Amino acid sequence: MTLTVPPALSQGYGYGIILGVGFAFAFFMITLTHILKRYNNEVVTSEMFTTAGRTMKSGLVASAVVSSWTWAATLLQSSGVCYRYGVSGPFWYASGATVQILLFATLAITLKRRAPNAHTFLEAVKARYGTATHFVFILYGVMTNVLVSLMLIAGGAATINALTGVSAVAAIFLMPIPVVAYTFIGGLKATFITDYIHGLVVLIIIIMFSLTAYATSDILGSPSIVYDLLVKAAEAHPVAGNQGGSYLTMRSSGGVTFFIINIVGNFGTVFLDNGYFNKAIAAHPAHALPGYIIGGLAWLPIPLVTATTMGLAALALESSPRFPTFPSRMSEADVSAGLALPYAAVALLGKGGAAATLVMIFLAVTSSFNSELVATSSIFTYDIYRTYFRPNAGGRSLIWISHMCMVVYATIICCISVGLWFNGISMGYLYLLMGVLISAAVIPATLTLLWDGQNKMAALLSPIFGTACAITAWLVTAKKSCGALTIECTGSNTPMLAGNVTALFAPLVMISLCAVVFGFDKYNWKSMGLIRQADDHELIASSGLSEEAQREVERRAVNQEEEEAQLSRAFKTSVTGTAILAVSLLVLWPMPMYGSRYIFSKSFFTGWVAVGIAWIFLSLFAVGIYPLWESRETLIKVTTMMLRGGRLPKRQVIDGEAVKAEETSGSATPRDMEEESKK
Repeated sequence: MTLTVPPALSQGYGYGIILGVGFAFAFFMITLTHILKRYNNEVVTSEMFTTAGRTMKSGLVASAVVSSWTWAATLLQSSGVCYRYGVSGPFWYASGATVQILLFATLAITLKRRAPNAHTFLEAVKARYGTATHFVFILYGVMTNVLVSLMLIAGGAATINALTGVSAVAAIFLMPIPVVAYTFIGGLKATFITDYIHGLVVLIIIIMFSLTAYATSDILGSPSIVYDLLVKAAEAHPVAGNQGGSYLTMRSSGGVTFFIINIVGNFGTVFLDNGYFNKAIAAHPAHALPGYIIGGLAWLPIPLVTATTMGLAALALESSPRFPTFPSRMSEADVSAGLALPYAAVALLGKGGAAATLVMIFLAVTSSFNSELVATSSIFTYDIYRTYFRPNAGGRSLIWISHMCMVVYATIICCISVGLWFNGISMGYLYLLMGVLISAAVIPATLTLLWDGQNKMAALLSPIFGTACAITAWLVTAKKSCGALTIECTGSNTPMLAGNVTALFAPLVMISLCAVVFGFDKYNWKSMGLIRQADDHELIASSGLSEEAQREVERRAVNQEEEEAQLSRAFKTSVTGTAILAVSLLVLWPMPMYGSRYIFSKSFFTGWVAVGIAWIFLSLFAVGIYPLWESRETLIKVTTMMLRGGRLPKRQVIDGEAVKAEETSGSATPRDMEEESKK
């Protein structure tokens, strides 16, 4: 793959962002881990490393969900879809990838109820169905993490290469290094904190782009000007399948096709990605549901506003000499690689826009990749190493295995990414393909937690059957459509649509057949409750804490009955609330505009843009300001101790198992701990 236009920035910018910003975050997180140990008496046990103490509050859970779901594809692919289909593309992308986060809240609550001590979703599969089914779902879980990681690295490398001329191979191998470094030291809690910082910076850059395009730019500067330029663009090159060939309509046949592919594929990458289960496990019982609801609603305007700004700016400005490809339009390869956003940023803001894009994409890649590191290492540590090799492994060896898995996994991902780069397989291609390969396990995985009637054979065979049918449908459709199985043909909408839809729904055939042949299961959920936490006694004993403090670390502080009551209430709310939100986003909002064939007027387009910008400011409050407010006591306490040069008494331990239900992740005060010890 070669550059189509000269890079806007020098290679120094690229290496400066990758190495400078990357290692600055690594140094910050490593330092913060030591600060929390010294001034908050946190012990990084294997449980804390993998589950962040199971006590994270809703604000940080929401910010982690938003940051982890803001892939390079979220920003780049959504802008490319907008470039292809106009205003419908950003909405189809945003709504089609938000409902999964909202609906996943129900699955998150259910996992915490059924298997309160689990470290991964796959442990619950093993507890219910045994070894064979466990290995099938391990395969799908790892495949999901690999596909997501490849999209992250491929998208990030293509953007860095296009903007700075840095070798894509160098970018591929350098980007993961600082991420591995701070995740290696701080574990899941480090990812929560860096996700918060990364997400905040990304939101600020998106807001800057949107206000520039629609308010202050000397070349655009208002929705009215953008609207007029989009009308001219449609006259010059009308969109096939759009109402009137316009970029200003929700009536887009190509957009709806992408919408369906997007929904199916993203069910796989949420419901099968252990990273989202990690966040659910890490959340306090009272905060899991609001964390995912806030996170889903706060995430929606990120692709919506980014693409409505940068995708439309690319269409409006590509006839300007300021656009990098002028006088030509962008090639299909450039659009698939996600270059609509960086090219629009260069046209809009010059080198400043290119630099902002570089920072934004780099942070989006690294904040999501750290989640994939923890997710994959958790699978190999708990579902393979502890389950089949050392069932009685202590906390120290579990952490060591997690460290080794992170290093090996990052290396493998980098090597595969290089192969994809030289073979011309882009982030856009992988994004459309992921549902074909993994979504056959979505329904069996969901029923594993929600329905006691799914039998073992259905869970074992339906994912394999569904994937085989999906790959067949994908390749047969491509062969009949184009006559040749090329990357361009197999990556087109019709074959991908056939493969994705088949993957999601074909397992229902096998599940029904197995129910007829083998009967319904009558599972009582008890074996999931027997999953045990790791033995961290050795790590705690060597932590330097007093005996009293060590006993507090090893003691469960949250009453099991109280936790179950909280989760039961949350489950009832989740089922109703998330279903209403999903129907609103998928049907009630977009379908009337699609069915009416409405082409936006200038005033309607202005209102559309204004709603998106207002919404993203609410997102900034929800995941930027609210987490600070929730953690204000801990922040004040630690800052005060640092300024005074003091240190908390050894007995004041803040760990996942030493914090009250209403106090989480380091929010307990000396007085609270004293009262608890009296009890």
